[in-house]
Amino acid sequence: MKPDAEALGPLPAVRRPGNWKRLRSQKLLWLMILPAFICTLLFSYTPMFGLYMAFINYTPGGSFASSFFGGEFVGLQWFKYFFDSGDFWIILRNTLAQSLLSLLLGFPAPIILAIAINEVRFGAFKKFVQTVSYLPHFISWVIAANIIISVLSTQGLVNKLLMVLHVTDKPIAFFQHGPYFWWIIGFSNMWKDMGFNAIMYLAAITSINPELYEAAKVDGASRVRQMLHVTLPALRPTIVILLILAVGGVLNAGFDQQYLMQNDLVLKYSDVIDTYTYRYGLQNGMFSYGAAVGLFKSLVAFVLVLAVNRLAKKVNDQALF
Repeated sequence: MKPDAEALGPLPAVRRPGNWKRLRSQKLLWLMILPAFICTLLFSYTPMFGLYMAFINYTPGGSFASSFFGGEFVGLQWFKYFFDSGDFWIILRNTLAQSLLSLLLGFPAPIILAIAINEVRFGAFKKFVQTVSYLPHFISWVIAANIIISVLSTQGLVNKLLMVLHVTDKPIAFFQHGPYFWWIIGFSNMWKDMGFNAIMYLAAITSINPELYEAAKVDGASRVRQMLHVTLPALRPTIVILLILAVGGVLNAGFDQQYLMQNDLVLKYSDVIDTYTYRYGLQNGMFSYGAAVGLFKSLVAFVLVLAVNRLAKKVNDQALF
């Protein structure tokens, strides 16, 4: 005979441990994340106090505190100066062109590479391809830029190959034509980061349930159809998240590759926000102007991340946050 619930009375309330007790019970976990928290605080949030420089007329002299906090407050004057200058549209055009080309060429490349590597069944060849594709990422841009300049020179491998194939009758001076520079940056970024970015997609592929492939085989699906209807849908969440992050950095065209491969002949096509900020902010000593240009880039990137994240959530119901 079951006891009557009413006769037993209400059940005693379960008391949850307080915040302090939970903190003490998880103290080892908090200690593990403490170094990362300190590094983030020091290198990501503390420098944000320097953004105040974009709203003052900062001139170095005496102590840093007196120059920084004693500078004349000018509000949005440096932003207006940037927008009204003739450089704004040129810099914005170059940054967007190089970033969008890098995104167009570099974003699908690691996905294709990861799927292709996953389909290779010969283990030794698979490891060889993985190693070769990863190596460019670990080469500094100083070395990579010299390799690219040598390969694309008038006596380089590319021009010799084009002449052997009768594509052109004379060598092409790639670094003397401005529009070529955008494509050079796009293909350079793709070549350098394609193998390393494929690691994330390969990790996502390994988490796919093998039974899905077995079911597709039973239904008569070929290898290509398995890739299209099993592998790619399983990669969709990873693709969406990485696309949101990539679009957020659309104004982050780079600095090293442009600075190392540009010259006076292509400066109107190679100069981007980061190189422009370096030239005016550090080389010309216009620190407040450089800070204002950098803050503008960060604000646009922040808005783009929010917009793309919201769009992805509405269209695909998958988002970063």
